[in-house]
Amino acid sequence: MTTTGASEGVAARGAPVSGPWWWARRRSAVLDVLLAVASALECMVEGVRFAREAQLPEVAGVLLGLLVGSVLLVRRRWPVVVVLVSIAVMPAEMGGLLSVVGLYTLAASDVPRRITTLLAGMTVVGTLVTTFLTLRQDVATQEDFNPPAWVVPVMSLAVGLVLTAPPVLWGLYIGARRRLVESLRERADGLERELSLLADRAEERAEWARNEERTRIAREMHDVVAHRVSLMVVHAAALQAVALKDPEKASKNAALVGDMGRQALTELREMLGVLRTAEGTAARGAAASDAPERLAAVASRARVPAEAQAPASVAAGGVPEGDGAVPGAGTPGEGQAEGPSLADLGDLVGQSRAAGMVVELSVDGPAEGPVGAGLRYAARVEQTVYRVVQEALTNVHKHAPGARARVRLAHREGELAVQVENGPCEGDAANAGLPSGGNGLVGMRERVTALGGVFVSGPTDAGGFRVSAVVPASLPAA
Repeated sequence: MTTTGASEGVAARGAPVSGPWWWARRRSAVLDVLLAVASALECMVEGVRFAREAQLPEVAGVLLGLLVGSVLLVRRRWPVVVVLVSIAVMPAEMGGLLSVVGLYTLAASDVPRRITTLLAGMTVVGTLVTTFLTLRQDVATQEDFNPPAWVVPVMSLAVGLVLTAPPVLWGLYIGARRRLVESLRERADGLERELSLLADRAEERAEWARNEERTRIAREMHDVVAHRVSLMVVHAAALQAVALKDPEKASKNAALVGDMGRQALTELREMLGVLRTAEGTAARGAAASDAPERLAAVASRARVPAEAQAPASVAAGGVPEGDGAVPGAGTPGEGQAEGPSLADLGDLVGQSRAAGMVVELSVDGPAEGPVGAGLRYAARVEQTVYRVVQEALTNVHKHAPGARARVRLAHREGELAVQVENGPCEGDAANAGLPSGGNGLVGMRERVTALGGVFVSGPTDAGGFRVSAVVPASLPAA
């Protein structure tokens, strides 16, 4: 046995059960009480008539009608019981309302259809037999009324169908409609949950993208500013050593260090301006994934006046300016747009040599002449190799002052390999006291692995340090 579709639908939707006992709502309880009262009154009247015909006390007929009519109170909980009671009292010709309401409730409930069909058929047969016997008895008592033989069976069948078919069909329709509405509501709830999950996942992806972008921007700022400032500190340490021996040269070099510091501050301000612009663009819904490339372009523009001042400084006896920013590659316009390239490795090594480091640069492979003159790789590949060499040389300045360094670049089939190795620190070399944030090796590894390459770093048996990277080479640029 089960409840009707109405009560089950309310419970399935999660509505609060505010009615007593098995009623989901108070108005359902009120409706069933009113139906039970009406059915009880009907059955009591019919029970009195049945008691008279059966020569029984009228009180027995009243009590029977009261008991039978009150069964409608449980129609939502046990609809099958209501229909069975209505079939049982059919010979007494009582319970018309009970039968109609019971069949409707049974058809609208989730009772298996075979049970509904069986009970509806039993009701039709019971109504047919009861009506047939009653009509035949009435016709027999009227001597002047002789209808054809088929009239009584046809009328009995019509009465049985009229009293049974409408409530059953209407109940089936209501039950199917309730189930459809409930299915649509569950589907809508499911879609809402899916949309909520998708929104949560989108927020997680957005947060991940923001973190990735912050990491890329921080890596670019580290590469662009740290190298220049590191060389500036190295020059400052050298000035301290020659200040008393050659005051004029120390003064010129101090001016050069001041210029380098001002240029570093200028680059930092420009990069912070790019970050603010990128944040504003992201707030308006545009993608800000090109922020690192814009940082590289800013640093490339800042490199032009620095290179113009370097030859004059050398001629005056000063130390050439170290440039850790991103230089251009190829033509000026193209280089500024793309950032550093393999063609700038020679200048990068020259800056470290000018700062007092002994650096050897060698190129293996099909490239001939200057570094990067024979082959042209994708911009990200060349920038990654440049950054690895730049950061490795910066680490030599920081952690191994006076050590010899060797930079090897190898053009292989389908890949580009680079290795920077330095020997042990010289005992009489002055330590510049450069701070280390521990982000250099992490940044190099992230850059290389982002392109599908391999990055290895570690100390050597001779007491030095080695950094190696192999980057897959994309199609040569046109």
